[in-house]
Amino acid sequence: MTLTEIIQTKIFTDVQLFIPVLNRWKQSGESVVFTNGCFDLVHRGHIDSLSKAADLGDRLIVGLNSDVSVKLLKGENRPLIDQQSRAILLASLLMVDAVVLFDEETPYELIRSVVPDVLVKGAEYQTEEIAGFDIVLAAGGRVERIELTEGFSTTDLIQRIIKGNCH
Repeated sequence: MTLTEIIQTKIFTDVQLFIPVLNRWKQSGESVVFTNGCFDLVHRGHIDSLSKAADLGDRLIVGLNSDVSVKLLKGENRPLIDQQSRAILLASLLMVDAVVLFDEETPYELIRSVVPDVLVKGAEYQTEEIAGFDIVLAAGGRVERIELTEGFSTTDLIQRIIKGNCH
């Protein structure tokens, strides 16, 4: 299998296609970590957050907002990068075991299907604000809030690009 084929095997456009893989991981006793985001322009802050999330378990699942979902959250001018390209970029990262796309504003229904052992979001959110926290806690899992890397934000990066100040 080529690297391109391996990357493609990590991308799921429907959670139902992912469930057999998830079940194999859980049956073998591997702990499953879930995080999510738009990942419109992947930067160092994303890499740091994904690495921290991956360190919290055996398998990292990234819930990826689809193009439809990003438009709902960020407006008509987003995403800058299409969902397939964003999914390929994330799936190519060493720490990411699966990328599952979702169309809703939040990954609540996706989390209901996955029921991860660990749910991860940035520390800027309170636990009760994190979509799916109730599902994970009710199943005996935990919610982790991780510190984000200072100075790295997609919105700030876009503004710097627009202003021509890309340092």
